[in-house]
Amino acid sequence: MREVRPRLPIHYLLIGIVAIYAIALVGIPTAAIIGGALNKGIAALVMAVTAPDVIHAFEVTVLLAVGAGAFNLVAGLLLAWVLVRHEFRGKQLLIALVDAPFVISPVIIGAVLIIVFGRGGWLSIPNVPIAFALPGMMIAVIIVTMPFVAREVMPVLAALGPEQEEGAFTLGAGRWYTFRRIVLPELRIALLYGLALTFSRALGEFGAVIVVGGAIQGLTETATVYIFRALDDRNTVGAYGAAIILAGLSVILLNVIERLNRRRLSRHTATSGAASE
Repeated sequence: MREVRPRLPIHYLLIGIVAIYAIALVGIPTAAIIGGALNKGIAALVMAVTAPDVIHAFEVTVLLAVGAGAFNLVAGLLLAWVLVRHEFRGKQLLIALVDAPFVISPVIIGAVLIIVFGRGGWLSIPNVPIAFALPGMMIAVIIVTMPFVAREVMPVLAALGPEQEEGAFTLGAGRWYTFRRIVLPELRIALLYGLALTFSRALGEFGAVIVVGGAIQGLTETATVYIFRALDDRNTVGAYGAAIILAGLSVILLNVIERLNRRRLSRHTATSGAASE
């Protein structure tokens, strides 16, 4: 049984410092946003967040998040499989490219996409709008969120090892059957965790989409871009109302991520205990 030690004064001091830090970092800004949103009453807030341009901005945001999540769920799994299970020249370069969105500014990614897909760009297609349109924004969000699924799956896949697959092959199982019944269940939590991170990151993306999308109201405006425009137009109720909705979605996603992380840690602990026995 774990021994419970009495807390020393230094412990209470550290707890107080952490509490003050959390209140200053999260509590005060949250209270300010809620107060600004309710500044003119609930009716004005409801009217502001149900305006057609706000609804369209959230539709675009969710569309980009779902599209990027679906694409990176498959692409991230393929990347993780190649990087863990295969050795080839240029592997370290590919790993660096996967991690590049962590260190490259999203604004730079948006600017590069304009150079590549804009009018007269290297890969521009006549009469097919990519830059300053939804396709370019989708590519930007996919690039920005690319590392999350791959990076969550890679350590799990490396720890899994090929032994179980080889055993299934010797028993006559096909590659697809082996992957679907043996490998994929082990990767399920890591895939869901990476997908939740991807969706959360896509919801809050601003730099890349405002550059490559052009922030065209009613067409390429996302929720974050709308908040920026609303603040610039002195529409504080609309800006704070949209911010509250985004914050609520983020809290839900954080709760999902935390639950998935607990399940992953408990599974890892159970596996480590079984292996030690």
